[in-house]
Amino acid sequence: MKTVEEQLSSYKSVHFNKFNIKTHFVGVPLIVWAITVLLSLNTFTVELAGKTISFTPAIIFFTLAMFYYLKLHLKLALGMLCYVVVNIYLASLVSAMESALWIGIIGFIIGWIIQFIGHIYEKAKPAFFDDIMGLAIGPLFLMAEVYFMLGFEKNLEKSITPMAIEKRRLIERAK
Repeated sequence: MKTVEEQLSSYKSVHFNKFNIKTHFVGVPLIVWAITVLLSLNTFTVELAGKTISFTPAIIFFTLAMFYYLKLHLKLALGMLCYVVVNIYLASLVSAMESALWIGIIGFIIGWIIQFIGHIYEKAKPAFFDDIMGLAIGPLFLMAEVYFMLGFEKNLEKSITPMAIEKRRLIERAK
């Protein structure tokens, strides 16, 4: 498994343009929320020790994602946990609506359009084109960017930036 530095530097290597990063701060959360809405449309119940527990595929999906984020970086995972809890709650409000399926689909499509517009300005293809894990790293990258803006995890930022610059140089040379 790649380290958090490897994952974030690879993702950052195609995310230097400030406009592209801004589009990601809109597009990625919109996509994640839309997926959460879609994964919250079905609820399952299980009887455990005489208690009925209800859950959705979204809860299973994000539980697995949180284990992955925890394995990569504890402090970023804690930020992601806060984001995921709010995300699941907001999606649950919409998933009860009659039009939830369409809201989820439209949010998903709009989120991707915003993403691809950003990559036009970046003049680089999205990270997941070369590594499917870019889809899981996108939200973590944004959390890292928030931490960096707040002055947290400066050593992580100092570690990934030179790696990302070098990866970008290799990408440019390969063109």
